[in-house]
Amino acid sequence: MPASLLPANTSIGSVALTVSSLERSLPFYRDVLGFAVASHSVATATLAAGGTSTLVELAELPGARPRPRHSTGLYHYAILVPTRLELARSLRRLVGADWPLQGVADHGVSEALYLADPDGNGIEIYADRPREQWPRRNGLLEMATDPLDLASLLQELDRHPRSDAGLAPETVIGHVHLHVAHLSEAEAFYCSVLGFDVMQRNYPGALFVSAGGYHHHLGLNTWAGAGAPPPPADAAGLRFFTVVVPDEAALVAIVARAKAANLAVEQRLAGWLVRDPSSNDVWLTDSPATGMPPALDFSI
Repeated sequence: MPASLLPANTSIGSVALTVSSLERSLPFYRDVLGFAVASHSVATATLAAGGTSTLVELAELPGARPRPRHSTGLYHYAILVPTRLELARSLRRLVGADWPLQGVADHGVSEALYLADPDGNGIEIYADRPREQWPRRNGLLEMATDPLDLASLLQELDRHPRSDAGLAPETVIGHVHLHVAHLSEAEAFYCSVLGFDVMQRNYPGALFVSAGGYHHHLGLNTWAGAGAPPPPADAAGLRFFTVVVPDEAALVAIVARAKAANLAVEQRLAGWLVRDPSSNDVWLTDSPATGMPPALDFSI
């Protein structure tokens, strides 16, 4: 196996979303998901989980319409909670708010809940199993989609009763899953240019890639249709997501690979903006403390 291009401790830092109404979205993110509102202006809000790092930024575009079904963009972003107990607490908040679930699953590597925000932006909330328990076949990671034992999950609440104080401070954005137009183009960009490693490619219509042997930092799928176009500018959805590398050398290497591939890259604050072949914007940084750049026009 060739040497990995990315440092093992590369991670997803944050996601930025377009929503049609902050007045409608903020109660959902605060009261149903458990985020803390770190900042709030007329047109934007940033959300954290008890710490100082921004995990989600919401930018209001009044009248934004739902992303067309057969277009590229966000499939879901995934909120990684630190323990199975915290996943049970998230489930309790969703049930208490009578918020509909779109699905639940046991992926072998993790247990997950699926839902959407008021604008239809897909969300996964999940807890990882220990790495030594991740299923493998012939030495390769093998994720699955099996039924989730909800009764067992809820028993965590009986063993650890306490009041719900929102998302645990250790919560992070674990991964982002994207609709792309072509898997081959997506693999060339995310693996050959950005430097992620392929972890699983035998899931129909999808590819999962990561750094450091994680099950996936990015999911890529063509379930919106091969050759799907990007969404219109007035649609709700993903504005960009952040990939955080641990040092300047790793960042410089990615930018060099992008330029060698004749991709447009633009320096923005403490990072660089690049666009994948399906028009999904990625902000690359080695400064996680900066969270994400302020609300800017990310057209390149």
